[in-house]
Amino acid sequence: MAAVTAAPPPLEATELYRFYRAGDEETKALRGVSLAVAAGEFVAVTGPSGSGKSTLLACLAGLDEPDGGTVRVGGVRISHRPQAERTALRARLIGMLFQSGNLLEHLTVRANIDLAQRLAGRPDPTWRNALLDALGLAGRGRIRPARLSGGESARAGLAVALANRPAVLLADEPTGELDRRTERRVLDLLRDQADQGTAVIVASHSPAVAAAADRTLALDSGRQA
Repeated sequence: MAAVTAAPPPLEATELYRFYRAGDEETKALRGVSLAVAAGEFVAVTGPSGSGKSTLLACLAGLDEPDGGTVRVGGVRISHRPQAERTALRARLIGMLFQSGNLLEHLTVRANIDLAQRLAGRPDPTWRNALLDALGLAGRGRIRPARLSGGESARAGLAVALANRPAVLLADEPTGELDRRTERRVLDLLRDQADQGTAVIVASHSPAVAAAADRTLALDSGRQA
């Protein structure tokens, strides 16, 4: 009987190092960080400011290149490739949710989602409408971000992050400016995405995020604590 080969995890990072230099000064942002996240798993990345959380997420997303180590998404190496290839892989496989900046102010909510789908090569109005409905935004798709409440803006940003049906969802302090009730709702939505099979990684200072996660990865001065 032929052996069954296990599928690679949606996200795997091995021995990541990242150094920044300014003149004679060198900042060691990441020092040998490794992480594997399974489908359906919710991982919180915790640590004080300056511990390397945002740098780690940038490397995982292919927005920044590690000086050492590799990142694979669905078994495909995204690190140490030309920028155009990293951009294409990110658009197809990764959703990104930030505290702010997920929405283009001159576009409606629907148009923001449509743009993310086009960049991924996956235009899908049916999925767009399903997202808006699931996130309680069915009646807000035709307005611009400036007219959204804080909670609506957070949910619209999540809709953009999920527009390409990503295997991996990366979120950097997505609840930092939200009240507790809205934070709870966003965390419930992230939990729901994990339950549907998405690998969810959230960098945050919030104890509520750590409590909602299946496990935590604690960073301290660029190292796994």
